[in-house]
Amino acid sequence: MSDTARSSRWSSSLAELRQQIRTPQPLVEGEVIRMVGLTLEAAGCQAPIGSCCRVAVEQGADIFAEVVGFAGDRLYLMPIGDIRGIRPGARVIPLGQASEVFVGDALLGRVVNGAGHPIDGNGPIDGEIHVPLLGQSTNPLQRKPIREPLDTGVRAINSLLTLGRGQRIGLFAGSGVGKSTLLGMMTRYTNADVVVVGLIGERGREVQEFVAEILGPQGMQRAVVVAAPADDSPLMRMHGAWRATAIAEYFRAQGLNVLLLMDSLTRFAQAQREIALAIGEPPVTKGYPPSVFAKLPQLVERAGNTASGGTMTAVYTVLVDGDDHNDPVADAARAILDGHIVLSRQIAESGRYPAIDVEASISRIMPSIVDANNLQLARRFKSIYSTYEQNRDLISVGAYQPGSDPRIDQAIRCQPMLETFLTQEVNDPVNMANSQQQLQQLSSQWQQVVQEPQQQ
Repeated sequence: MSDTARSSRWSSSLAELRQQIRTPQPLVEGEVIRMVGLTLEAAGCQAPIGSCCRVAVEQGADIFAEVVGFAGDRLYLMPIGDIRGIRPGARVIPLGQASEVFVGDALLGRVVNGAGHPIDGNGPIDGEIHVPLLGQSTNPLQRKPIREPLDTGVRAINSLLTLGRGQRIGLFAGSGVGKSTLLGMMTRYTNADVVVVGLIGERGREVQEFVAEILGPQGMQRAVVVAAPADDSPLMRMHGAWRATAIAEYFRAQGLNVLLLMDSLTRFAQAQREIALAIGEPPVTKGYPPSVFAKLPQLVERAGNTASGGTMTAVYTVLVDGDDHNDPVADAARAILDGHIVLSRQIAESGRYPAIDVEASISRIMPSIVDANNLQLARRFKSIYSTYEQNRDLISVGAYQPGSDPRIDQAIRCQPMLETFLTQEVNDPVNMANSQQQLQQLSSQWQQVVQEPQQQ
């Protein structure tokens, strides 16, 4: 066979293969043959990964499920809602479409669940705009640089851990150290056009408290709350996180400044772990399968700025069980976020709120959005604070002899001023300008503290 004939035959075969790939495959119904935990196995069914299926139930409403895996001629389905009523041999009807998210201004002031259904008792939500649940991250070269500071109303953050519009920050905390309180302060005092709150895998009681007490009627006017509490299915919890992100993306595309608050990123990872283990994915790191660490950046990378002019600042809470900051999810989150704010149990127990551990926290965007003087003052503050904390035990037991180290002597004299600066009442917001001004005034007091021993 000549080279020309061989090339022509190869081109023809390649064209046929491309046509086969582009031709939609038929959707074939099947039946439920097995159920293990929350996972359904369907035989004789053909549907792509991520698509929805309807499981027919004889009594009651049909159940919807999503294709999460397959093995041979079997599909693995994860129910989105309640699974009561499913029996062996139940019909599985592929719908041929992936989950979508309703978006629009009608969502403002509303509370929806992970499936997008309103749960606030204020009637249905009307609208015709739908976007894919699993959107795509922004092209790295089309991301608008972060150059504008974000005023959070929290003095310690504004002056020492300055955030920027479009930044993705992690709020690392154990249980009972003021995480929800700090999140509420940032919700009320941050200057944003729209606030999207995702309450993922948390206690159902916290949903009502967040809506009624933290946001309140005034805050709800510019807010959208997506609630997928702990008793929801793992797929519903994951959909809640994706849905909150998709809603925030829509408002960002309108050129608005959006604040996305997600509580918590850890529950999202745990939901993916439940799904992955249920379909047989092996755990690799403390019970977490590899897909968990692939899903985290897929969610987080959708936040940030775009060339269209809108901004999307995201705050993700990360639970550190047993105050272990080397937890796999916490470690992975630190690597993909633009900084982290750590809340300390020891500081909370001492009575200082917000219990921000300045020594362990960092904002990677801060050097690019504040002037050199403010950056120098913040570094000086951290240096004095760190010096005292590193020698706290010696100072407390009286083992340190004054005059042994001038740096420690200065830290001891400045420590009460630092604690006062870091303490802030919940109902006492401090804007960006006042935060920087008070840091400058604190710097003047440092100089007096240093000069007084020299004059004596």
